[in-house]
Order: sequence, then structure tokens, then C-alpha cells
Amino acid sequence: MTQAYDPPLRHLRVLDLATLFAGPLAATMLGDFGAEVIKVEHPTKPDPSRGHGPSKDGVGLWWKLLGRNKRTLTLNLSTPGGRDTLLRLAATSDVIIENFRPGTLERWGLGWPELSAVNPRLVLARVTGFGQFGPYARRPGFGTLAEAMSGFAAITGEPDAPPVLPPFGLADSIAGLATAYAVMTALAARDRTGEGQTVDMAIIEPILTVLGPQPLWYDQLGHVQPRTGNRSANNAPRNTYRTADGSWVAVSTSAQSVAERVMRLVGRPELIDEPWFGSGAERARHADVLDEAVGAWIARHTREEVVEAFEKAEAAVAPIQDVREVMTDPQYRALDTVTTVDDPELGPLRMQNVLFRLSATPGAIRWAGRPHGADTDAVLTELGLTGPDIAALREEGAL
Repeated sequence: MTQAYDPPLRHLRVLDLATLFAGPLAATMLGDFGAEVIKVEHPTKPDPSRGHGPSKDGVGLWWKLLGRNKRTLTLNLSTPGGRDTLLRLAATSDVIIENFRPGTLERWGLGWPELSAVNPRLVLARVTGFGQFGPYARRPGFGTLAEAMSGFAAITGEPDAPPVLPPFGLADSIAGLATAYAVMTALAARDRTGEGQTVDMAIIEPILTVLGPQPLWYDQLGHVQPRTGNRSANNAPRNTYRTADGSWVAVSTSAQSVAERVMRLVGRPELIDEPWFGSGAERARHADVLDEAVGAWIARHTREEVVEAFEKAEAAVAPIQDVREVMTDPQYRALDTVTTVDDPELGPLRMQNVLFRLSATPGAIRWAGRPHGADTDAVLTELGLTGPDIAALREEGAL
């Protein structure tokens, strides 16, 4: 007998009050594994992600990804009716995710004292650019600022070129994943104590964590990591190389054995016997020699030939693919990394699947992002509000 699908977070209700992009992404991650996520948006100013990037037939495509597995409700939290309705929703919820500037919820009478009073088990995740306190706390904060001030931009780009910012929401995305982890940690603590708590997530912090030991290096050695382009200070050859047919591949030799295989493959085995070849850091100091050896060989072969030869030699290589090739890549296809979702507005959509695979309780995309406020009446009716109650809230401008 087939076991009924029972997603692991099915028992959780999450209120997503956040916008652009870290907070909403955290809510998406929770919704992908079964949490009931209710997206709360202003009646006349919806989440700006609905208008970010290309659209089709007037429907924003980014929202279809970010808003998946979420019910949508409109609520003006600055009105008395909106405040009271949010408190009623909070009383029935497990998690609230918000990214207003510090003090905004408090100004509306929706701070932690009020929220925890109606639901002591609530977890309130507060996602801001700079955190809830400190000299920058009340500044407007975006992922771009985190990418700049964390040190990421300073080490990205060629040595003689300007610092480079990523062309996508890197810091926001990292903070979104970190927020989902923080929420689950707070919920695990609640299972022990019976009490909820607040999560203070500053977007400037998770990206600093994934940058690695730079603060430690500076603290102990005064070392400041420079921009090295595609090269690494820890191993070589490590770069992008152009093939005979005008494509590009990336090569990595983080392991000594792989570095040796690469040099044999490209016909330069004598370099393995050099005294400096035995350590990644020493190889990095001789990157010019190694890049010339590897680049010259790759330049004489097509991308298909390069990938086939590297695979046969058990050396690490990958083609540099744009999104067109990602969509047809056989490994991504095998993993169903880009999956198809049926959408009533736009028909079949292809988007990234859930983030990881669980063998017993997998996640799923139940629906793509829904229209603004599509579930308002249904959610409020489930909450116990009557038709006249909902009409009165609309009259007040709360919905």
C-alpha cells in the first residue's frame, strides 16, 4: 500500500509579511516542505517582486517562483482593522517573517510584546539589512549593500579592475536560506521550552559567513585577500579556458591528485616534478605557467572533446553554461532540478524545484505564485470572520 504524502512541515502556519527578497525566500523554503504560508501584502502596494524582471501577459514571472506554495491575502497593517486581523492570524500561526525597518511593527502596535501576548509559542523572524540595533539599524538596507560592505565585492573581479557586484540577489538569497534555518532552529527550541522567540537576521551577516576565514586571516596574520579574478590563492590551475569552438570551460584542481591528472592529460607531466607543484598554494604562485599549459591544450579541442577527455581522466571540469543549456543539461534533468508546474494563469511553467530531496518526506511545488489577494476572503473566513466583518474591513481600507 502506498504511503500517503505527509510533508514534514505540514503542521506549521507561516505569515509572510516580508518583501524583496530574503524574507519571502525563507517563507518559500518553508512552504516547499508543507508549511501553510500566507503571504500578507498591502492592498495597494503588493510585494515589488511581482513587478521585478520580465513579465508575460502582464504577470510577473519572478513572483511565480518566489510566491509559490503561498496563499495570498491583503491587509493594511497600519489600520486598526488590519492590526486586529493580524493579531488574530498571529494567534493561530507558528511563524511570522517580516522585514520592515526596526520600529515599524512597534509603531503599529504589532511589536513582540503584542504578538507574543496573543501567542506565546510564536516565532518572529525579523529580516533587515543591518539588524535590529547598532548605528546602521534604521538605514534602508538592501542585498547590494551587504555585498559591498561584507568584503564580497572587494575580492570579486580582476586584480586591475573595479570591484564587482553580483548580477543577482546573492546576499538576499543567502540570508533567505539562513532565515529558514534560523526559524527551524527556533521552532526546535520551542519544542523543548514551549515558548517562541524572535530571530534577528541582518542581511550583512550570512554573506560574511560564507566568505570563509577572511576575518580570521586578518586577525591572526594581517592578511587581506586580494582580487584574483578566476584564479585562486589556494590552488592552480583554476580558471576558465576557451575551447576551439569558442565555448568556455571551468577547471578546478582543489585536490593534488586531480592537479596531477590534469597535467598528464594536457601533455605536461614534467610540471608535476617541479618542487613547487606539491602544494596548492605553491601551484597558485605559478598560475601563469599552469594556465598556459592547460589553456593551450584546451584551445586545440572543442568543448565536447575537453569534457570527454577530462571525464575519462577523472579530472574536474564543467562547461560554462547559460540558462539555455541549464534547461537541457542531462544531470539537471536527471535530478529534476528544473521542474514543470501547472499554473492557471500562464499554463505550464518551468522553474527551480525544491532545494533538496528527502527520501521519506519530500517537498513539492503545489502551485506557483498566486494573484495579489486571491485568498483574502477564504483565509479570513477560515479565521472566523463573517461576510459583514470582511466587508467592514474593506470599507475601512484594511483589506
